[in-house]
Amino acid sequence: MNIVKIYKKFGRKCYKVALFYLFRSDSTPFINNGTSATIVKKPLPGKTSKPGKEGRGKAFRQIIASFVANLGTMNTGMAFGFSATALPQLKSAQSSIQITENQASWIASLSSVGTPIGCIVSGYLMDNIGRRRTLIITEVPLILGWILISVAQNVPMIYIGRLLIGFGSGMVGAPARVYTCEVSQPHLRGMLGAMASVGVSTGVLIQYVIGSVTTWNVLAGVSAIIPIISLIGMTLLPETPNYLLTQDKTAKAETSLAKLRGSTCNLQDEIQRMKSFKEKNHVEPLKSPNEILKALLSPSALKPFAILAIYFFIYQWCGVNTITFYAVEVFESSGASLDKYWLTISMGIIRVIFTVVGCILCRRCGRRPLTFVSAFGCGSTMITLGVYLYYVQYWRENNIPPQYSWIPVASIYLFTIFCTLGYLIVPWIMIGEVYPTQVRGIIGGMTTCAAHLSIFSVVKTFPYLKHSLNDYGVFGLYGVISIAGMVFFYIFLPETKGRTLQEIEDYFCGRTKSLKKASVTETA
Repeated sequence: MNIVKIYKKFGRKCYKVALFYLFRSDSTPFINNGTSATIVKKPLPGKTSKPGKEGRGKAFRQIIASFVANLGTMNTGMAFGFSATALPQLKSAQSSIQITENQASWIASLSSVGTPIGCIVSGYLMDNIGRRRTLIITEVPLILGWILISVAQNVPMIYIGRLLIGFGSGMVGAPARVYTCEVSQPHLRGMLGAMASVGVSTGVLIQYVIGSVTTWNVLAGVSAIIPIISLIGMTLLPETPNYLLTQDKTAKAETSLAKLRGSTCNLQDEIQRMKSFKEKNHVEPLKSPNEILKALLSPSALKPFAILAIYFFIYQWCGVNTITFYAVEVFESSGASLDKYWLTISMGIIRVIFTVVGCILCRRCGRRPLTFVSAFGCGSTMITLGVYLYYVQYWRENNIPPQYSWIPVASIYLFTIFCTLGYLIVPWIMIGEVYPTQVRGIIGGMTTCAAHLSIFSVVKTFPYLKHSLNDYGVFGLYGVISIAGMVFFYIFLPETKGRTLQEIEDYFCGRTKSLKKASVTETA
């Protein structure tokens, strides 16, 4: 059928379509109404591809590998939750080790001192010995730290144990997230990537539950079980294919991928895609210190680092870890009539549930909306708690029994919900999105380091602020900082949902002025 007959039979629109198929080349996109159509090429002879779900690897294997890798992240939550139940016991007259208010603040905050160092060390180890070996080494200081606290005979032994736990908790964060992303396929990556946040919340809950029925040293001994299981589990898992390819170990990468995917996946196709990605994006390791320094000081690295460092500062100074570390004492000072340990446990349960909810919402709602929900919600609930505590002090000074005791409980519960929906998830996800590939490990560790320095500052200063500003003044201050942070988030926080890594890097480099335009290509 010639062109004239096509035009007469099918009309002008179909004529254009026919012209496209008659004269197009594979390199020329078909544009209709300003939108490029997707052109699917047929596979070359000799190549086999399994379309859709048929070509996917076995989900169960990827879930198990990610679960084992993220077992260590529970230690971060356990480090946070330990002091909430242990400090009241150590302050009691029946304790075998008596501590002062100042020593209590050091026990609570010392884990956050060791964590930044662990963050930097793990970033170096990941690129030099691999993700799997780094996760194995990570468990050693955690095991030693928990055992040392469980057999402690004096306060310095507890101090050293807390430092070791903080160091190990800092080491585990980045490699667990990187390992999970590199062993999971795109359709599972979002769900499995959320395991780290869920692991932290679960670790907090474990400490609240066990700590309410046992002594602090027994709690520390039981806590050593988690890193021991994680160490054994990691010895049974393979190294990630991505890391093995960077070391030019193609055969081992294929073996690793076969273990992680099973027989349902076309291994050669996936390996080839990994190689193509590496070549296309020029992902080569930076060798000299000058190259690394130049990459770290580039706008594409420095700008997002500044944004996330300030984000973490605002998020920590909304009072989240003050509530986590001193949960039992906060409930006790609030005048709540219910048992303070049960209130603490129920708060931990709420945290786990809404961490999962927050991970789901983050995929649907974006980073900015959830951040604003957290900022306003945490700020308003902290101010409400501060106002109530002001009246609690007035009632106690005048021998009046506390009234409306449900208000502080509701404020803390709502604070936990608002915090987990955005603050506890968004900045950690953005660490993997906003940095250039070549320095993502190093500057990701630096960002995590900055985050834990903020944790240390707020936890360590809480007792001193409480004495100078009273309970109501401290929580009022936290609320004001959170609400004031909304101005910063509105001006500087970009929306990275649905944007490719190249679009984000272009934005921070100044090549594009905005990230508002929707991306056609989905981020893996």
